[in-house]
Amino acid sequence: MILHELISYDVLRVIWWLLMGVVLVGFAVTDGFDLGAGMLLPFVGKTDLERRVVINAFGPVWEGNQVWLLLGGGAIFAAWPHLYAVSFSGFYLAMFIILFALILRPVAIKFRSKNEDAAWRTRWDWILFFCGIVPALICGVAMGNVLQGVPFKLEDDMQIHYLGSFFGLLNPYALLCGLVSVAMIAMHGAAWLQLKTDGEVAARARRIGSMAALLTVVLFLLGGVLLFMFIGGFQITSDISTTGPSNPLAKTVEPVAGAWFANYAAQPMLYVVPVLGLAGAALAWVLMLASRPLLALIMSGVGIAGIILSVGVSMFPIILPSTVDPRMSMTVWDSSSSHTTLFIMLVCVLIFLPLILAYTSWVYSIMRGKVSADDIAEGRDHAY
Repeated sequence: MILHELISYDVLRVIWWLLMGVVLVGFAVTDGFDLGAGMLLPFVGKTDLERRVVINAFGPVWEGNQVWLLLGGGAIFAAWPHLYAVSFSGFYLAMFIILFALILRPVAIKFRSKNEDAAWRTRWDWILFFCGIVPALICGVAMGNVLQGVPFKLEDDMQIHYLGSFFGLLNPYALLCGLVSVAMIAMHGAAWLQLKTDGEVAARARRIGSMAALLTVVLFLLGGVLLFMFIGGFQITSDISTTGPSNPLAKTVEPVAGAWFANYAAQPMLYVVPVLGLAGAALAWVLMLASRPLLALIMSGVGIAGIILSVGVSMFPIILPSTVDPRMSMTVWDSSSSHTTLFIMLVCVLIFLPLILAYTSWVYSIMRGKVSADDIAEGRDHAY
């Protein structure tokens, strides 16, 4: 028996659907706190020294955190080529803005303190705010559009036509999802700053973070209610092969009211996922107010994971629905790479992901402890 046949095609497809969720959560939880800290920089740091403390709280680790973004893009390209083609072409301008912000962020971190001019430093501080809030907002907006469906169609030869526009993505429900994303990233960044700093910076992070956590709970609940009452969802209404070759045109999909909640009705245990999103954010709020920053950071991470994974759980097995012709919607069963490709990639993940996690854990262990304003004031060379 060929080795890759030990794991059936349908199981491999589900494994890679799960891994896509893991990568998205990994990016949001790790890179999320430094995006959030940058977003909060002008508000938690009132003096130049305080703002340098904030930058030095996330500056040494942001590059390692961003590995999850590269891993996610590569994984989608290799495991879900149809999904990659539609999303990266249809959301091209949005993706470009995110990449522009992420490229500009290290420039701001490196150059901000090279000049002692106050106006120079203030401009870079607001650029870091921009580089934090824009990726968070656009990622949330993208998720809101995925839940509503995306205007694309496929020709018989799999040629893709995206029929929407950038400003069409900025609809009310998508903007609400964007606000959920901004609130939860601000919560996570504030929890990190409360853990890594002290004094007035930590106190301001505590106040802002607790408000962001409460806002995350409220907005996530509101998004769920509106999704149930007005958005509807999509449902496969024909037979579909879970082990056949990928062909998004070989099925029938229809918009159905309440379809995104059908999985919860069929498997009530799945409610644990959105409950974790709500409970994590709520506990982060309580723990930040109680000045327990490490537990608050952990709970905010749990909340972020629950919020992101609830989207995947709601939509399964659909990954990207089409509003132009619903039968062209991408699903777990008909938009993946081949059996062999998925198996080889899984072997690579099993080898390299533990190494990445071990290295990341080691780095965070080395960088543990609070950032001291005294060390920065003394002009240590390593300080940003």
